[in-house]
Amino acid sequence: MPAARDYYEVLGVEKTADAEEIKRAYRRLAMKYHPDRNPGDAEAEARFKEAAEAYEVLADPQKRGIYDQYGREGLKGAAGGPATHDFSRMNIDDIFSMFGDIFGGGGPQRGRRGPARGYDLETEVTITLEDVLNGCERDVEFTRLDLCDKCAGSGAKPGSKPVQCPTCGGQGRVQQSGLGGMFRMVTTCPACGGRGQVIRDFCDACRGKGRVSRKRSLAVKIPPGIRVGQAVRVQGEGEPPPPEVSPKGEGLRGDLHVAVRIAEHDLFHRDGDDLLLEMPVSFTQAALGADLEIPTLDGGSKLTLPKATQFGQTFKIPGKGLPNLRSGRRGDLIVGVKIETPRKLTAKQEKLLREFAETEDKSVHPESTGFWKKVADALGG
Repeated sequence: MPAARDYYEVLGVEKTADAEEIKRAYRRLAMKYHPDRNPGDAEAEARFKEAAEAYEVLADPQKRGIYDQYGREGLKGAAGGPATHDFSRMNIDDIFSMFGDIFGGGGPQRGRRGPARGYDLETEVTITLEDVLNGCERDVEFTRLDLCDKCAGSGAKPGSKPVQCPTCGGQGRVQQSGLGGMFRMVTTCPACGGRGQVIRDFCDACRGKGRVSRKRSLAVKIPPGIRVGQAVRVQGEGEPPPPEVSPKGEGLRGDLHVAVRIAEHDLFHRDGDDLLLEMPVSFTQAALGADLEIPTLDGGSKLTLPKATQFGQTFKIPGKGLPNLRSGRRGDLIVGVKIETPRKLTAKQEKLLREFAETEDKSVHPESTGFWKKVADALGG
């Protein structure tokens, strides 16, 4: 039996990941490996359950603390500690019911007020700092479950109809006893998957699921000022209500959440709404002062470098940063000075610098000494 994987590895996050990163990673994996999207794929179902197990632990601060210190054995052996579920034995719909809140539509909404709602979906898009400055529109592609056109979502072969489930009597839930009958637990009916009906003649297009996986593409507007990890919500582009809630898909679709990643820039680094720029200058410019042309995201800008500028000194160019997502007000460009020493000097330049060094009363070697010569001298030749 292969060794169980680390929970952080399962979700693909760092150990420093916060609760929102963990939630987003689990939602993405759950949608990717959901058995309805991967019919008959035992590996996908195992991955789905593995992700649920990892999320149950890492989403709970108490369980996560024990796991970080003692690993899986700590969770098993903590007397009076938090209980964990055996996801390998659980029904898929029950897993979705446990963590339904992170999918927007939640789990099956049987008995809730208001129209049924489908699951939210998530995808990612990568943009540039220039896109953050001006806003942009990007085409995104994603896969979602839609109603089967052939059976209109019923899962039954055209001309036939589902019948009441004999196991649960049409309720979609069954009671199970445990510990010698000391308690009872209500779970999704294993025979009908919570629908309350079973299909005798399956639709050959969706194999009785009532839903089929389809690729979809649409243009999404990204607003100026958006930050890494934030998402644009596109209403109604998620999935229809699940078949156990609404076989014909009646109700509200979930939403699509487009999470934003921002590519690294060759010159600038982001610090909130400010931009940071490391600007190389010569030591003569730093000593004597200079008028510099500074690059920005939207053209050049002037900066007057004062005399006696020091290495690492910073200067602010107001309003040349990025816009705030809410107010639209732009941050600043912070320029850090990096003083460069010339690698090669002409004879005239060296002569002038030696004359300058004499005025400083500093000792200067007439010529450079190689590293290995120094080693030889230290070892006595």
